[in-house]
Amino acid sequence: MGSFKIFLALFSFIHLVIFWPSGAQNSKQDYLDVHNAARAQVGVVPIAWDDTVAAYAHDYAYQIITYCNWTRSGGPYGENLAEGSGDFTAGDAVNQWVSARQYYDYDSNACAPETEECGNYTQVVWNSSVGLGCARVQCTNDDLWFVICCYHPRGNYIGQRPYLKL
Repeated sequence: MGSFKIFLALFSFIHLVIFWPSGAQNSKQDYLDVHNAARAQVGVVPIAWDDTVAAYAHDYAYQIITYCNWTRSGGPYGENLAEGSGDFTAGDAVNQWVSARQYYDYDSNACAPETEECGNYTQVVWNSSVGLGCARVQCTNDDLWFVICCYHPRGNYIGQRPYLKL
């Protein structure tokens, strides 16, 4: 019985080390803070953490951990993907997406100029997306970090605006 308790304690510790968000600035609150700051700038209600969506993001991140390809999962949620080196944090990833705000033209509801990408930004501020789940893993084939955030329900529908202008 004693060895079973030791095994259980060791198993629990290992599980925490592997699956707990690594380091400071990578908690669910860190993801939420940057998302909600961007949403507040355009008058969109805060997004909330959704454990089901987070589990999906986590499962997908760990499926691709060996090659960390920027391929979308094709799942039921909206997705933003990012990668970075060094101490690439949750905030770094979300700020990368939010920085594309400069390319979103509300009047035309498109990226301007057309050569720029702004879909990651519009997903961050998509008004009807109310659930968020993210995961961050270090790729095993190099020193890059891979971050995925999933959104429920998904956004970026053609012909729809991400939010109503203030």
